[in-house]
Amino acid sequence: MQAPSVGGVMLPRGNGDTIRLSRGASLTDFAEKIGANPASLVAVMMNLGEMVTATQSVSDDTLVMLAEEMNYVVQIVSPEEEDRELLESFDIEFGEDEGGEEALVSRPPVVTVMGHVDHGKTRLLDAIRKTNVVAGEAGGITQHIGAYQVGTEVNGEERRITFIDTPGHEAFTAMRARGAKSTDIAILVVAANDGVMPQTIEALNHAKAAGVPIVVAVNKIDVEGADPTKVRGQLTEFGLVAEEYGGDTMFVDISAKQGLHIDSLLEAVVLTADASLDLRANPNQDAQGIAIESHLDRGRGAVSTVLVQRGTLRIGDTMVVGDAYGRVRAMLDDKGNNVEEATPSTPVLVLGLTNVPGAGDNFLVVDEDRTARQIAEKRAARERNAAFAKRVRRVSLEDLDKVLKAGLVQELNLIIKGDASGAVEALESSLLQLDVGEEVDIRVLHRGVGAVTESDIDLAMGSDAIVIGYNVRAAGRAAQMAEREGVDVRYYSVIYQAIEEIEAALKGLLKPEYEEVELGTAEIREVFRSSKLGNIAGVLIRSGEVKRNTKARLIRDGKVIAENLNIEGLRRFKDDVTEIREGFEGGINLGNFNDIKIDDVIATYEMREKPRA
Repeated sequence: MQAPSVGGVMLPRGNGDTIRLSRGASLTDFAEKIGANPASLVAVMMNLGEMVTATQSVSDDTLVMLAEEMNYVVQIVSPEEEDRELLESFDIEFGEDEGGEEALVSRPPVVTVMGHVDHGKTRLLDAIRKTNVVAGEAGGITQHIGAYQVGTEVNGEERRITFIDTPGHEAFTAMRARGAKSTDIAILVVAANDGVMPQTIEALNHAKAAGVPIVVAVNKIDVEGADPTKVRGQLTEFGLVAEEYGGDTMFVDISAKQGLHIDSLLEAVVLTADASLDLRANPNQDAQGIAIESHLDRGRGAVSTVLVQRGTLRIGDTMVVGDAYGRVRAMLDDKGNNVEEATPSTPVLVLGLTNVPGAGDNFLVVDEDRTARQIAEKRAARERNAAFAKRVRRVSLEDLDKVLKAGLVQELNLIIKGDASGAVEALESSLLQLDVGEEVDIRVLHRGVGAVTESDIDLAMGSDAIVIGYNVRAAGRAAQMAEREGVDVRYYSVIYQAIEEIEAALKGLLKPEYEEVELGTAEIREVFRSSKLGNIAGVLIRSGEVKRNTKARLIRDGKVIAENLNIEGLRRFKDDVTEIREGFEGGINLGNFNDIKIDDVIATYEMREKPRA
């Protein structure tokens, strides 16, 4: 069925047909699906009050609105589904073990340590690995995800456990959620002296959403006020019932600081894995897994910590990690030793990638470099389109003129650079959630891993952006260029400090709000007439204090006679003064206003800026 559009152009109109589009698709993509001219869809969007170009990435809402107008149903393909279809086009199955049951062998459990900030998660890993991780953390808070493998003896048999160390601060919720998805078992750390806290519940919900068994480590049992029994009771309310209470959750009382009962905790992890999970994988296929963390190393280039989930990763393999690819030049284990291969559940640091992938990106090994490059480029294009669609501000034709003229919507433009992709993503996510009202908005123009470069400063100059360096500095001539051009570059090593400062900057963009504060009242006892100054009020200060050069209003018989007057002169006897306090007498000159009478009241006030909540 055909239906006329703007200017008599015939547009194909659907019968409720479903069309599939990826996130961040353009009007050109839409037009290809329905066999229409993209220019005519631009005209349709203008009729709907939206100014959109044919090649611009648009939001999901815009695509849905256009589809409804054209009588189509649009289905936005999720990134995961799109990625699966992309891999299927290269005849690659991701997330499946090849071969039958006989090809599977047991693998170590992958464990995430979760819990409230300062309840001892990093100290626990410190005790397990016998190394001092906390000392290197800014503010004592874990800033990055790491992965480590340890050995323990259970029933006379040597068993290995892989730990993913997810940061505990609330800003890393997204990273922690990813950590749970790549995890077999979660250790929930609860301080015996603090009990269940908000982030304890948040971590518990992540673990439950990922469907992983939970082992509870009740830490700080050596601290005064420790009450492990209370912790067991509190967690019962959230569905974690201890074995000694007839439940199926293992609770282990530990002291990470003293190193007490760490072996019992590791044994509980292995026993929970054996009882609840069938942890097996095929080591004899092309490796697949997940990137835990990535960063730019000065000497090695882009490096990524990956967790092998199935198959065996070897030096020389061609791999794709998110939108990065490359041939594996070297692999290091968690102790910094070179390794030749990594089997299932083994975390390794991989060298040889073209760029820095994101934390949580999946990786896979392919046969040819060309295949790897094609997959990476298609993923990068998809990510770019989705980012553009998110970044676009929807302004309707009705309010476009108003917004442009008055600058009613102000933006704080940011460029974020950091030392690791997960931390940069977490910082961006936290900043975009800041909300100080509808008048101002935050916009991340660019984010990346590595030092602040001259191109970052160029971009900041062209868009009045602030550059945030998170655990990185300006490289080479970029620092001089920033200073010369007046670009504001802020450096941070603790994430919530950055969030607080940016929130303060956002509030600074808001138009100030003022409130009236009453200063004092003066009752007129006498009126003196001066040929030079006009009428002068002889007053008694009834309350507060009256100051020179403040605003005043005149009240007669309870009614306001005059507003917006100014205290231009203030005298005590023959002396000019700046203020007269309660209980004292004086003279007030209201400038050109002379309509004053005995018994009138002069109320003085000032407008003070209200602090933003």
